[in-house]
Amino acid sequence: MRFCHACTMPLNDQTENSKAKNFCKHCADADGKLQPREQVQKGVAGWMTEWQGVDFETAMKRADHFLKAMPAFAED
Repeated sequence: MRFCHACTMPLNDQTENSKAKNFCKHCADADGKLQPREQVQKGVAGWMTEWQGVDFETAMKRADHFLKAMPAFAED
């Protein structure tokens, strides 16, 4: 199974694939290029507010930490 290198969305479902080989339709633009980190972070934070039941500010902080571990945004 393949996963988005920015948010970990499974890429095995055609509905989540984008023109990009390693990014889902939520993290890539129409040309298949990775969206800016801030935009991806907002998307991940929105998912976290629903999944974890936290406020958006807390979710943004958690999303920031989460993205640091993703290949697309990894920090050494």
